[in-house]
Amino acid sequence: MVPGRKEGLEDTGSRITSTLVLSVFTAVLGSLQFGYNIGVINAPQKVIEQSYNATWMERQGKEEPTPIDPDTLTTLWSLSVAIFSIGGMISSFMVGIVSEWLGRKRAMIVNNALAFVGGALMGLAQVGKSYEMMILGRFLIGVFSGFASGLVPMYVGEISPTNLRGALGTLHQLAIVTGILIAQVFGLDTILGTKLLWPLLMGLTVVPSALQLLLFPFCPESPRYLYIIRNKESKAKESLKRLTGCTDVSAALNEMKEEKRRMDMERKVSILELFRSRMYRQPLLIAVILQLSQQLSGINAIFYYSTDIFTKAKVTNAAYATIGAGVINTVFTIISVFLVERAGRRTLHMLGLAGMCVCAFLMTAALALQEKVESISYLSMVSVFGFVAFFEIGPGPIPWFIVAELFSQGPRPAAMAVAGFANWTCNFIIGMSFPSIADRCGPYVFLIFAVLLLVFLGFTYLKVPETRGRTFDQIAAGFRRTPSLLDHEVKPYTELDELSPGNHD
Repeated sequence: MVPGRKEGLEDTGSRITSTLVLSVFTAVLGSLQFGYNIGVINAPQKVIEQSYNATWMERQGKEEPTPIDPDTLTTLWSLSVAIFSIGGMISSFMVGIVSEWLGRKRAMIVNNALAFVGGALMGLAQVGKSYEMMILGRFLIGVFSGFASGLVPMYVGEISPTNLRGALGTLHQLAIVTGILIAQVFGLDTILGTKLLWPLLMGLTVVPSALQLLLFPFCPESPRYLYIIRNKESKAKESLKRLTGCTDVSAALNEMKEEKRRMDMERKVSILELFRSRMYRQPLLIAVILQLSQQLSGINAIFYYSTDIFTKAKVTNAAYATIGAGVINTVFTIISVFLVERAGRRTLHMLGLAGMCVCAFLMTAALALQEKVESISYLSMVSVFGFVAFFEIGPGPIPWFIVAELFSQGPRPAAMAVAGFANWTCNFIIGMSFPSIADRCGPYVFLIFAVLLLVFLGFTYLKVPETRGRTFDQIAAGFRRTPSLLDHEVKPYTELDELSPGNHD
């Protein structure tokens, strides 16, 4: 190859264009909505429960109706919260099927129908005097979020240049935490978290969907999907030219051709085959464990305890302190965007896990000694902020997009579905079981998370490869060629690799 031509091709893959920026921004609007619906339900809890009680009493049709039983109210509220995760569990397992059937972009467009219906049901629940509408709306929004949690990282990962894939992939998590922060701010009783305005707070979720529908017609479909899955080379070229801003896209196309050639030598990978195949065993295990490291890190427990911790620390308004934690959440996610392509995925994930582990031990000590040493409450605050910061450096953003990097185009949708299902299932289990575990363990509950963080840190050190700066095909080839994932050397591909006995197991 002519040296000058090679340099030009490399430039093709590293350019940031307006189309790439627009496409990533439009896609992560789904992530923003996902985060918004995670955070929106907490602040207006009391006023929504009052609405449930009013509906209950009105349905009795008596002059002196009896209020709703506290246990029944708790059940209705728990269902309103938990059914979001149930919806996400169901849809996340279908991401692979839907993304193959409709394509990445069209699937996200169609997914917005769920957001509109769910948002409308929640926004009109008080007018309709129906808590069933609220619960059904939360379920549909959960289904939307489950699809978004898989489709967005998949689309962003496939349209991003190799050297920017990590940074752009981190934007999924940035949009999630930004959505949570927006929901926390809007949910204040001085803004929309009031008896009159809470339906508007819940219904605002349709705004990002409307904006996404307006912008997606200007965004190209994933070129990898068009060429590798649909075998539409001309459309894939057109998509690549729009994304890169270059007329010569032969380097990127040749990379996809090589990936497709390898795929054509394998059978189409289903979820069942993903579990059966020895070839995918290691990357699948890594993908699932990384998702567990996110959900079992204790981040939800920190937010569960944060208001109580800030109250004991004599903070005037604990709600604003919680928003402060949300701000730190967002700021450190932005920092991780700039670090992920410099320090690497594996290094940042290990740094985040180690920092969270230290903060968990500090949190345990602070909570255990809080009654004896009054000033130690401020150590609790520092621990909370530190825990959140380290989470967003590694365990927050990295598990979402690294799954797309660990698998080639063929098994990627199935792997994203399995990883997403593991994440949502674990999220649901933690949400349902943590309050009772916290009641039994008290302040020592964070020791459980500290131990789990140590386990995940050891696993990451021993088993997780570095994917920074490597193409999808190189990463997938690394699992085929090396018995140990600690060997990160990328060897040049030759035809002899296909003839080696190890490739015919």
